[in-house]
Amino acid sequence: MFSKILIANRGEVAVRIIRACKEMGIETVAVYSQADENSLHAEMADESYCIGGPLVKDSYLNVDAILTVAARAGAKAIHPGYGMLSENPEFAVICEKNGIALIGPSAEVMEKMGQKELARKIAKDAGVPVTPGSGILESEEEALEEASRIGYPVILKARAGGGGKGIRIVRSAEELVPAFRQVRKEALISFSDDKVFLEKYLEGVKHVEVQILADKYGKVIILGDRDCSVQRKNQKLIEECPAPVLNEKLREKMYEAAGNLAAYVGYTTVGTVEFLVKDDSFYFMEMNTRLQVEHSVTEMVCGIDIVEWQIRTAAGVGIDFSQEDVARKRHAIECRICAEDEKTFRPSVGKISLLHIPGGVDVRFDSALYQNYEVSPYYDSMLGKLIVCSDTREGAIRKMKCALSEFVLVGVDNNRHMHMRFMENKQFVDGSYDTGICRKVLA
Repeated sequence: MFSKILIANRGEVAVRIIRACKEMGIETVAVYSQADENSLHAEMADESYCIGGPLVKDSYLNVDAILTVAARAGAKAIHPGYGMLSENPEFAVICEKNGIALIGPSAEVMEKMGQKELARKIAKDAGVPVTPGSGILESEEEALEEASRIGYPVILKARAGGGGKGIRIVRSAEELVPAFRQVRKEALISFSDDKVFLEKYLEGVKHVEVQILADKYGKVIILGDRDCSVQRKNQKLIEECPAPVLNEKLREKMYEAAGNLAAYVGYTTVGTVEFLVKDDSFYFMEMNTRLQVEHSVTEMVCGIDIVEWQIRTAAGVGIDFSQEDVARKRHAIECRICAEDEKTFRPSVGKISLLHIPGGVDVRFDSALYQNYEVSPYYDSMLGKLIVCSDTREGAIRKMKCALSEFVLVGVDNNRHMHMRFMENKQFVDGSYDTGICRKVLA
C-alpha cells in the first residue's frame, strides 16, 4: 500500500480523497493555488504546498510543479481526482517515468478510451451497442456528408471533451457549419485538441451510467448504476442510484456490457461506462477513466468506499469481495449545490456568511465549504453535493426535500430552490423523466 499520496486537485474531491487516505493510514500531500491558500483541503492534508497562481493552467495543471512537490514530499502516488489531470495519458506516462504511481487505469487505456471516437470503435469490437456515427471530421464538407448519411438531428462532439464542453446538437444542414466551427474552437481552448466527430442524436432518452471497479488480476465488479438524465447544457445536476424505470432484464444486459468492455480493454481501478437508454435498448456513449463527481450516490447504496478501493486496486491489492456482496436494495439521490443565480444561471462569488449543513440518518454533504469561506471566480461553480439514502425511492425523495429545506447558505447565490422544484415535479417523482426534463422544469 502507498505510504504517502499527493492529491493533484482541489475543493470537494480533494477533501474526499484526504478523508479516505486518513482512514487507511496514508499520509497526504495537498497542492493549492494562490486563490486556494485558505482552502479546506490545504488545511486537512499532512503537508501543503502552493504551486502557482489562481488560474488552473498556472497551478492545478502545472505538471512540473506537481511532480516537484511529489518528489520533495516523498509521495509514492498521485491521486488526480476528477477533471484537471485525471484523464491525461501524458501525465500518467510522466508519473511512471518519475517512479510515481498515478491512481487510475494505465496510460494506454486512458488514451484509448479518452478519444471518444476510438472508444466507440473499441466498444463496438467488444460487442457493446453504439449509435450511428462518424470518424474524426477533417473538413466542413465531410461533416455535411456524414450528417446527411447519419440523418438529422446529430450531435457534434469533441473527441477529448468532457464536463459538458465541446458538444452541440445540430438539427439541420444550415446549422452544421457554424456549429462545427464553434465546437472545434471550444475544444481547442478547453482541451488543446480540436478534433471532432458526429453521432446520431437520440431524443427522449435516459442517461444511465454503470460504475465499475476492477483489479490488476482481471476481476471486475459492478457497483451499481446511476440515472444522470437531469442535465442543463450537458452538465449534470441530479443523480440517483439505481436508475428508476429500468427493468431488471435491461439492467443486467447493461451490467454485462460494461463488464465485458472493462475486461476487453484490461481496465483497472474505478471507472464508469455511460449509456443512452431508449425504451428497451441502450447505446454506449463514453467511458470515464476516473473517479466521477457522482460516485458518492453509489457509495450510499452499495456500502463500499469507492475511493478507498480505487487506491487499493491502484496499489495492486486484489478485490476481496464478490458481485453478490454488493448491496442493491436501497435508493439514493444526489443534488449538486452550485454557486449560481437561479434565474440567469450565472456563477456567483462572495463570502459565505452563514452555513448550516443538514444532518440526520443517511444524509451526507460532500463539500469543502466552511463559514467565511470566500468563493472565488476561478473554478467550477459546484460548492458541494447533498446526498440522501432511504429504503425506497419515495423515501429518498422525501428525505431530500427535508434536507434541502434545512440547508442554509448565505452570502453566495445558490441553486437550492431549483432542486426543490425537481423534487416536487410530477415527471421526476414518477421516474419517467429523460434528458429533456430541464427544459420543462426550468422554463
